[in-house]
Amino acid sequence: SASSSRPTMASFTTKTAACIAICASSALAFSPSPMLRTPALASSRSAVTDTRMASEGGQTLGHKVAAAAVVFGTLVGGAAMPAEAGYNYPPIDKKAVGRCEFKSSNIGQSNAARDKLYDLRECEMSGLDAKGFDIAGAIMNKGNFAKTSFVDAVMSKVSGAEANFDGAIFNNAIMDRSSYRGASFNGAVLANTVLSGTSFEGANLENTDFSDAYMGDFDSKNICKNPTLKGTNPTTGVETRFSAACKGGK
Repeated sequence: SASSSRPTMASFTTKTAACIAICASSALAFSPSPMLRTPALASSRSAVTDTRMASEGGQTLGHKVAAAAVVFGTLVGGAAMPAEAGYNYPPIDKKAVGRCEFKSSNIGQSNAARDKLYDLRECEMSGLDAKGFDIAGAIMNKGNFAKTSFVDAVMSKVSGAEANFDGAIFNNAIMDRSSYRGASFNGAVLANTVLSGTSFEGANLENTDFSDAYMGDFDSKNICKNPTLKGTNPTTGVETRFSAACKGGK
């Protein structure tokens, strides 16, 4: 009958749970899939372990689970678009008190849920400490965040078009589904970050370190095509193209 062929809520729940379990177990086992890749490890990188996680393989449980969540979200919700796509932002309220400050979201983390627009456009915030902050959904266009620490930060769905991130440290940050079109990351360290669905179109990636970053094949191809992907990171000593597992590296 028509009713007997219709999927039940129980069967949907079971399949959903199974999918989550498969994604999580795959990430925990750190088995690369077609949707998620990790640049190959090399023994020559052992000299810069001080900029990476000390746990086995340089990967933490939290990042493996986070990577699995990104994959699962893509499976059930379609491909994620960068934060900047299709938005017209309101005028900058430069008189707003405390506008250019790092503030953690208490609502949604990776969903970038906030009670109002988190506007850091054109802010002068170089050399500050945002370690461990949840700044998901922040609009950072044309801001200056050079040499700022974003270690362990949640930066999902961020728009950082034409922003300055030169020399910034992003180790272990969650930076998925974001857009950094035309931004500058000269000398920045993005070791062990989650970059799935993130765009660096037109960005300056010279001397950037992408060691052990999670990214999709499409994202990786676009990064490797960037003509500025060259040089050696001054902090870690790692060659840039090699860190992103692109052809032409060491």
